Amino acid sequence: MTTTEADQVTPETVEAVEAADHGHGVHGYHKQKDEHLKRLRRIEGQIRGLQRMVDEDVYCIDILTQVSASTKALQSFALQLLEEHLRHCVADAAAKGGEGIDAKVEEATKAIARMMRT
Repeated sequence: MTTTEADQVTPETVEAVEAADHGHGVHGYHKQKDEHLKRLRRIEGQIRGLQRMVDEDVYCIDILTQVSASTKALQSFALQLLEEHLRHCVADAAAKGGEGIDAKVEEATKAIARMMRT
């Protein structure tokens, strides 16, 4: 896919879209906000459990098993949030048209790249 200079996404374009969206309006996770908070509290409990295990000198492999479970829980949460972002924020930008869609796609792509590095 080729774009003209006028269609290219620049850092300024991304910042303009982010400034317009962040802190304004309803985000994609809004409908599941209570569920997400409950899930994050459960993950927080898992992390506290890890601290307790270290404090109590639990066998290292058992701690690593819990680290893996906590990591998986965070990754699962992140994927759910990403899906909601795509369904709501990116789809909304696509419906509106213009430069906003390119910026939203770039933003989502960068978020996916960050997730893949972890």
